[in-house]
Amino acid sequence: MKRWQKKLAAAAILSWMIASGGSDPAAAQTKPAGEMRFALYVTLAPAWLDPGEFILGNLTPFWVLYALHDALVKPMPGNPMAPSLAESWSMSEDQLSYEFTLRKGVKFHNGDPFTAEDVVFSFRRALAPHLQEKVKEVAIVDPHKVRFVLHRPWPDFMAYYGTLMSAAGWITPKSHFEKVGAGEFKKHPIGLGPYKFVSAKPGLELVMEANEEYWRKVPSVKRLVLYSVPEGTTRLAMLKTGAVDVAYLLEGQLGETIRTDPKFKLVFSGGIGTFFLDFLDMWDPKSPFADQRVRKAASLAIDRQAISDADTLGASRPNGNIVLKSFEYALPIEPDRYDPVRAKQLLAEAGYPNGFDAGDLVPVPPYFSSGEAIVGYLGAIGIKTRLRAMERAAFFAALQSKKLKGLCFCAISDYGNASTRMAVVAPSSGNLAYGGFPDIDELYQRQLNETDPAKREVMLHQIQKTLHERTRYAPIFDYFWPSGVGPRVEEASMMRIDPFPWAAPLEDLRLKGP
Repeated sequence: MKRWQKKLAAAAILSWMIASGGSDPAAAQTKPAGEMRFALYVTLAPAWLDPGEFILGNLTPFWVLYALHDALVKPMPGNPMAPSLAESWSMSEDQLSYEFTLRKGVKFHNGDPFTAEDVVFSFRRALAPHLQEKVKEVAIVDPHKVRFVLHRPWPDFMAYYGTLMSAAGWITPKSHFEKVGAGEFKKHPIGLGPYKFVSAKPGLELVMEANEEYWRKVPSVKRLVLYSVPEGTTRLAMLKTGAVDVAYLLEGQLGETIRTDPKFKLVFSGGIGTFFLDFLDMWDPKSPFADQRVRKAASLAIDRQAISDADTLGASRPNGNIVLKSFEYALPIEPDRYDPVRAKQLLAEAGYPNGFDAGDLVPVPPYFSSGEAIVGYLGAIGIKTRLRAMERAAFFAALQSKKLKGLCFCAISDYGNASTRMAVVAPSSGNLAYGGFPDIDELYQRQLNETDPAKREVMLHQIQKTLHERTRYAPIFDYFWPSGVGPRVEEASMMRIDPFPWAAPLEDLRLKGP
């Protein structure tokens, strides 16, 4: 066995121990009991119930996928790429194939056995064209072993398949899905996860019950109920009256009321999303933002820590890069300091001593309060903007179709490494890129196929450095949000997977005893 194979095997064994918590954790557990209720800040979408409808760049569906479904490999406590439905995996020495050994004896919620056919079926129907175009063949070696063969070596295969960059490794039951069809499957999904679907009111409520045969462990809580509650004040009221046990996203003063109330616990989660100011019009030579000095002025005008203090009780961490510092190939970049005096000087040097009208500033919903703060900071140096609040689905549709104008208080939450993180905005081909630099495009394409980690790091560092020097965007902070936990909860499972914004693993949730 080659040295790299030994290391991979050892890592897989350790990861399994961390993920499973022991050899037979279910044996010592009692039956699931009780009900835990959550107030969500977004509308529950039926598409979230089907891993095959996951769209790259939208992390939110994993809120539900971690409950109803399971993946071959996924982030878990202590391991960003933990073996789950795959007991282990290996890469060939020529880096052209990846082989996964599947966990035996696992059954879907309807009793159907989990096999290699389900893996191939799930991969083929996944909405992951960038991943699928790299794969030449998916071969069933035997009922519990699958081999992926690539057209050529691609160092980001596991970043896409084994993290939350895509849902191509999350499994749907081939036989059942083909029998009922996509529409019926979303009405009553069948999965391999720790919870089974009970009922749903589209856009309003999702009810699930414990899967007592879940391979990792028997869930402690019998029943989970998720409510869509867009208004923060309503989420807080539901928590304080006991209508829910966890209320997500209690910004600013809402979170402060929890901090000062001994009956409740204030918790913070997130860390995967980085907010940044995107200059959508910078590619138009007639726009003031075509001048790098103007973009830098806008960045210097923003007091990042003050916004964090006001909206997230200081939890969000200012960053000078959209790539998380913990990611492979990340280049640490300090955030721009708050310097409105220098910002005004740069505007004057660029020919705008009296400022200018920059049009709309569109924040990603529902982060309107942070957007309002940025409007104020920009206005203070003469860059006049108008907050444009949009409904969440309409916002993403307009952003991805390149129809927005002005400025965007955007967020990026892609998993993986520096390359996968920048994929949607750094190259001009990115889904959220309204333009690009030819030299960055060329360098980005070269690093995609570089299998030498040291050489790849040099290229990715250069890309991040150049984007910073040109103020391609203005990173604000890595976003952590405050949520409230009620008195009945023993374990809310927040930030056990780091980074991950919501409660997970859900089988680890616990209520206090009588």
